[in-house]
Amino acid sequence: MPASRRRFLAVSACAVPVLGTVSAAGAPPAAARKPEPPTVGPRKGLRVGTVTYNIAKDWDIDTIIRNLTEVGMEAVELRTTHRHGVELSLTKAERAEVKHRFADSPVRLASLGTTCEYHSEDPAVVRRNVEETKAWLRLAADVGAGSVKVRPNALRKDADRDATLEQIGKALRECGGAAADQGLKIQLEVHGSETSRLPNIRKILDHARSPGVWVCWNSNQTDLLDGGLESNFRLVQDRIGQVHMRDLYEEEYPWRRLVQLLQGINFDGYCYAELGQPSSDGLRVLKYFHGMFRALQGIEGPAS
Repeated sequence: MPASRRRFLAVSACAVPVLGTVSAAGAPPAAARKPEPPTVGPRKGLRVGTVTYNIAKDWDIDTIIRNLTEVGMEAVELRTTHRHGVELSLTKAERAEVKHRFADSPVRLASLGTTCEYHSEDPAVVRRNVEETKAWLRLAADVGAGSVKVRPNALRKDADRDATLEQIGKALRECGGAAADQGLKIQLEVHGSETSRLPNIRKILDHARSPGVWVCWNSNQTDLLDGGLESNFRLVQDRIGQVHMRDLYEEEYPWRRLVQLLQGINFDGYCYAELGQPSSDGLRVLKYFHGMFRALQGIEGPAS
């Protein structure tokens, strides 16, 4: 952690603005000043949460809510197969209980993270993934989650590239329609060999043509190809629904510029910590992430 802490301090020093002193000369005495009514301004900062992949994979629901509340994180994406147990097998009563536990807490259950994908050469496999996606959407509606994360996972080497992108897009069109019918979103993770290239994601979106399909920006190194970060960001900025982020002290990814781009489009989805390696002290790691994230936004002081 020492190297991480040094980077944290460096980012904080650069990102947090220095406040000048304000002279009180000429101001009326405190007793003579009329109290001003409280004002409600715009939300300060991007919204932050975590996925359970790696960082919280061994936490049950109560632990997730307790730890995220302590850190100050607002939301969670529950990844399938982890200890929290929010899976398709839940009964109606169990789904209602999950919904109640999150609704009664400061932490929003914002997304369910699946491994559904649609690039297979076997139509039966694609159909099975589409139907599974619909089942996850029903679960999301039952537990109060707003979206379901899916992924492209590859472009087959033995298949036509454009044909595969079209196949993925058409499958997503059906899934996106099912999501929109329930007031939900499909979050298409920028993921997989070649499918993590943003021009390919844009083509998938164009084939999907669905208001229910959004992009889960995944903060990959491939974001820096094909014209660079800003060019790729502009390709999908109108469809970014959520963001996955890794260790914010990593120097090879332009985290500060990504945050500025998100702020520039008034992004109102969630930015999730999705760290690449498991940790024996996930709570501490999330506290570091949360502090770094605030520093990148230029927000000083502890979280409220």
